[in-house]
Amino acid sequence: MSEPVSAMAGAFHDGIVRVEDAGLHGMITLRGDLSSAKVKKAVKAAVGADVPGQRMIASAGEKSVAWMSPDELLLLVPYSEVGDILSGLEAALAGEHFLAVNVSDARAIFALRGGQVRDVLAKLAPVDMARDAFKPGDFRRTRLAQIAGAFWMPDNETIMIVCFRSVAEYAFNLLKTAALSGGEVGYHDA
Repeated sequence: MSEPVSAMAGAFHDGIVRVEDAGLHGMITLRGDLSSAKVKKAVKAAVGADVPGQRMIASAGEKSVAWMSPDELLLLVPYSEVGDILSGLEAALAGEHFLAVNVSDARAIFALRGGQVRDVLAKLAPVDMARDAFKPGDFRRTRLAQIAGAFWMPDNETIMIVCFRSVAEYAFNLLKTAALSGGEVGYHDA
């Protein structure tokens, strides 16, 4: 059996911010009635955080849950725990209409780190990246140039980006280009 590897195998680029492959992450798509008490309890048991509000992400330690759509969540968990968490979800949601799928190997995650992360992402996504418009805890599912992606800010100098693994090299190159030294916009600094 082969060993799992992240989409870009640890690639990184240092420009006005650091762009890096964030390594292996466990990801579970959970679809169902997000207002169901059973779903809320199962999510809390799986990640330690409550189901977040619209366009939000909630975290507890190494685990997070992101709102993807009115009936979809993305659970972000340690890669090695996906199987156990899926089993727990299936047991907790027995009798409930739901879908829980391991999408870990179908996705890639990148991290942008540095004081100008907002400027870099503003070049690629149609999202207002002003400090009062997008804050840690917010989550957006959108486009990054020509590809689908989603992102959130764990803190004011870090943006985490998830996209399909099939476009990971394209996404990495987009992010690298947007982060080239000399490409500062200056609008979102300070």
